[in-house]
Amino acid sequence: MLNLTPEQKQVGKENYQTSLGFTRRDFLATAAVGVPLGAFYFGYKKMDGNPVRAGIIGCGDEGQVLVGESNPDYIEFIGFSDIRPYNQERAMNGEPRGPRVGFIKKYGKEKADEIKRRSIDKGYHDDYRNMLNDPDIEVVVIALPLHLHAKATIDALEAGKHVLCEKLMAQSVGDCKRMIAASEKNQRLLAVGHQRHYSVLYDNVVSVLNSKMLGDIRHIRALWHRNNSFPLRDKEGKLVIDEQGRQVLIDGWRKAIPPEDQKLDYAKYGYQTLEELIRWRLFDRTGGGLMAELGSHQLDACSIFIARGLHDGKHHVHPLAVSGVGVKSFYDDDREADDHVFCTFEFPGPNYNPNFRQTKSREDVVIVTYSSINTNSFEQYGETVYGSRGTMIVEREMEVFQFKENDPNSPSPKPAAATNITVKEGAPGKPVVESSPTAPAATPQAAIALTGQVSKGYREEMEHFAYQVKNFSPGDYEQLTSDLRCNGTVAMGDAVIALVSNMAMKQRRRIEFRESWFDPKSPEVPEEGGELAQS
Repeated sequence: MLNLTPEQKQVGKENYQTSLGFTRRDFLATAAVGVPLGAFYFGYKKMDGNPVRAGIIGCGDEGQVLVGESNPDYIEFIGFSDIRPYNQERAMNGEPRGPRVGFIKKYGKEKADEIKRRSIDKGYHDDYRNMLNDPDIEVVVIALPLHLHAKATIDALEAGKHVLCEKLMAQSVGDCKRMIAASEKNQRLLAVGHQRHYSVLYDNVVSVLNSKMLGDIRHIRALWHRNNSFPLRDKEGKLVIDEQGRQVLIDGWRKAIPPEDQKLDYAKYGYQTLEELIRWRLFDRTGGGLMAELGSHQLDACSIFIARGLHDGKHHVHPLAVSGVGVKSFYDDDREADDHVFCTFEFPGPNYNPNFRQTKSREDVVIVTYSSINTNSFEQYGETVYGSRGTMIVEREMEVFQFKENDPNSPSPKPAAATNITVKEGAPGKPVVESSPTAPAATPQAAIALTGQVSKGYREEMEHFAYQVKNFSPGDYEQLTSDLRCNGTVAMGDAVIALVSNMAMKQRRRIEFRESWFDPKSPEVPEEGGELAQS
């Protein structure tokens, strides 16, 4: 994120791996017995018997990632639904590169053809409601545009299916609470795809934060920066012009309308225009802007760091307040979503006293800043945790760098980015971080580096969800739900943060969060009206 030199990155990696203390021998001992990495870290086991049978609703970008990242030993997709002909074909064939491999590469052509025939014969390839009547489908994975999450999830739960819904959970806090109520009413599991809860890399970071090696943490800086200002060119190098005669920019949210979808009756499905269907992230009615699509990832990570790393492993620590600015300062088109957003959050520190104004005690808060922009990619995306004794950088969900703050009393201080650390035992439970002029002779390796690939948590979240479904009985509903690292209540917390941030930016003011907004049993919501309608 800070565009470190290769030498500085190497120091940062070695420091982090030393702090983590996970050795190659530890990992190989686990791998030798065939335990999946996620199972080793997150407490589930190898699947006994057949995998759970699933249908996927929504075969666009995220839906295809979930299919590609799924483990067939745990979850087997037997049907799909998407109203767009283009996405139906992409579900079969995937893409030439990247994680969206499609059913043919995932399962082989024979089985993929069977999935397609089943979906068409049973009439749910373009109407997900028919999928919910298929008794062979145990689990429904929902990767639809944001405004459809709540309805599709509640429909599936009412039909007796367990549901894994993509993030953001819903377009309103009220809808989140309705989804949780439907899960409880029908005694079916509900999980939401904030995959960082199942990222081994992020779990490792939390373990270092728990060690207090970074000292007193007062600030976390999070960002997701992209540069969509360059013109898009075709394979021949010619500028691409859109249907209105405008120059097309390299913008993943403003996708081209493929020929396969040109004749689709979009109004039949409740869309005002074909553009609203295909470019749904750009509009207020169908999407949630940068905070819902990108910012929710970073704030989820920061909440994990603060709750599990600073509050002794607590599962929930909610922010106190947010202020922010969102602007549409670059794109000159009909989109409604801001193209630059900047937010500041106040989280409670480990010794926060809500009555500090009366008691005059220290205001123990952790400040989190977040920015998402579309005109500069110098730092890309990630989180930086700043402590009084060190700094930790998590870059693109792939690498972690740790640096030590220099003691000004040291006889030979060195720049923090050039200092290796060693860990010694101090007082009970309090490791001591010391600087070293050279790297340790044998650097322990983090498990994430030993696997040969970086998992961003998609695979593990689906494995654990499938494992919970496989072992489901109505009497265990509450315990199995609690065991899910991103169940409805946890995911609703992320939705509250993102949606209230949008309100703060729109109103250009500071908003204090209410605990009742995070409580699924409370009728209070931050939306206009302030309370759930009685059903």
